[in-house]
Amino acid sequence: MKVCLLNDSFPPVIDGVVNVMMNYAYYMMQDYGAEIIVGTPRYPNADYTQYPYPVVAYSSLDTAAVTNGYRAGNPFSKECAALAAFGPDVIHSHCPSSATIVARLLREETDAPIVFTYHTKYDVDIRRFLKLRALADESIHAMVGNIEACDEIWTVSRGAGESLKALGFSGEYRVMNNGVDFQKGRVDEAEVASATAHYDLPDGVPVLLFVGRMMTYKGLPLILDALKILSDAGQDFRMVFIGKGPDREMLEAKATELGLMDTETPGKCIFTGPIYDRNVLRAWNTRADLFLFPSTFDTNGLVVREAAACGLGCVLIRDSCAAEGITDGRNGFIIDETPEAMAALLETVLPNRAHLREVGQHAMDELYLSWKDCVGEAYARYETILDRKRSGQLPPHKKMLTDYLVKATAHTMEERMRYQRLRKALFDDFRESAIGMMDNFREASENLEQLWARIGEEIERDIASRRKG
Repeated sequence: MKVCLLNDSFPPVIDGVVNVMMNYAYYMMQDYGAEIIVGTPRYPNADYTQYPYPVVAYSSLDTAAVTNGYRAGNPFSKECAALAAFGPDVIHSHCPSSATIVARLLREETDAPIVFTYHTKYDVDIRRFLKLRALADESIHAMVGNIEACDEIWTVSRGAGESLKALGFSGEYRVMNNGVDFQKGRVDEAEVASATAHYDLPDGVPVLLFVGRMMTYKGLPLILDALKILSDAGQDFRMVFIGKGPDREMLEAKATELGLMDTETPGKCIFTGPIYDRNVLRAWNTRADLFLFPSTFDTNGLVVREAAACGLGCVLIRDSCAAEGITDGRNGFIIDETPEAMAALLETVLPNRAHLREVGQHAMDELYLSWKDCVGEAYARYETILDRKRSGQLPPHKKMLTDYLVKATAHTMEERMRYQRLRKALFDDFRESAIGMMDNFREASENLEQLWARIGEEIERDIASRRKG
């Protein structure tokens, strides 16, 4: 099978969706012999030659300042013709903006079905960056329309699907879980000690952990307020925040203001910055006693399953997407979305570290999902979609007003590809003709040199004969 994976981010930008894409590509190639091509907006100084599959990087605009490091791709870029030339059987878009427009253009060219995965609550980011409500509403409406134009919609959780419906999506969706690339099992003590050696983590003091983007909408202010209550009650702890994001400075300032950090001596809160080494992250998940994830924004929360892979239980918000599959007190802990509720839970469970280990073990046994299994399920679904398409059972995708623009642009892309093929053919013909001409010229030159040599010899003999006479 030939699969085209599309997203609006790719290394050097690293996020959860990029992680999904790279695991899809890896396991589909390794386990099923699939041919993969990736399409993404071009990022400056990125090396796209290092991957075992072609990466088509199309032109983009620098919007990093307002989108936390992301660039806006130009879906009508001429480079996208290479994606159509690949001839994909399935097109899978992981972002509802330019990536899905590229997908629709490719479908016009190749007739391949489009699968779209709804990974996160994009409307929250849209409203964050577009302060004018009417403009944000129209952008969200356009995003939903772009999604509805696809052939099959996947979401990473039931809550994500219902969130999409709340934005006006009127179609059906299928829940397809994401996996984790962490090996199942706790890291040995020597590796843990090496990874955490430079931090103030006294023996016997509970370690709490958060890994992810430093964004307020992930519930991080709630964590700090809860820790203030806990600290005032006399409970010692170390809270480790791993990650980067635009709200980090504000969160550090808040931690300092609450007396949880100090500029001169180690405090109860530690901000490490981003850690990209997966083994080091496994070590931190092994070292921690509890993972705090009070996010109602995340639609799946891969970090929850990464923690579970290392035998670490999580504290989650009731009815959040991340709390799906969690049984309170067995494989995790569920609280109301208040600092008081988190502080009360921590005050209760932190003294009983044996119970925390038991909850972590249940999380490992019941929540862990490997990428190998998840990608296998996705690949099987691809095959079902293609079978339904061949038999005429695949429902027609919803028609959008933008289909006219897509068709016109696809026609232009097709003409461009024909022109490029014609130009290549003409160039090949000219090159062959030029090579032939050069061969003929070389042969003629050699013959001319031989002729001049013979004439020269005749002249020399004639001159010598005249001198003798």
